[in-house]
Amino acid sequence: MSHTGTAKLKQNLLDQLERLLQQKADLDESKDELDDDEYEEMLSDTMEQLKDFSEQLEKMISGDMTLVSELGAMRMALQATVSDAFKTTAVIKLFAKREPGQLRNRLAALQRDQKLGKLSGDAYQQQAVEILAALKKLGEKLTTQEQAYLSSHMTASLQQFEHDGSIASTSKQGVSNIAAAHIKKAQN
Repeated sequence: MSHTGTAKLKQNLLDQLERLLQQKADLDESKDELDDDEYEEMLSDTMEQLKDFSEQLEKMISGDMTLVSELGAMRMALQATVSDAFKTTAVIKLFAKREPGQLRNRLAALQRDQKLGKLSGDAYQQQAVEILAALKKLGEKLTTQEQAYLSSHMTASLQQFEHDGSIASTSKQGVSNIAAAHIKKAQN
């Protein structure tokens, strides 16, 4: 595949991932406005779309090794979403796009907003832990203070996500097995 074709495919995949993540976020936000059956049906449909996208991505990874790291990042973002390790759509998007600098900027903005009283302690903690976990998963070095904060506030789903292997070291089969396990867990 030519470089132009690869770039276009990558952008299309990022757009599709972003659309699915936004769909899930919109559904979560409107949960109170929907009756239980309607919400469950829409959630099931969204999770099925995420599963289908995950399967398509796996087929692409197995066929084109030049896309493995980019598609691997998207795969990891899907895993994080399906397993509920990450709940913040903006963090998922930055993680999928492999943008550690933007994640660090978001963390700095969160710290500022919390100090100014614009963000509750719980909201700060959830997003800060997600960002730190994403940075670590992308292979970024965390400071001793960041690592300590992450360790002391990590949720069970984030711990599982962290131990599932890194993007760089996860084999094609390993990525597939991890994703299948997360999707199966999300469906139960």
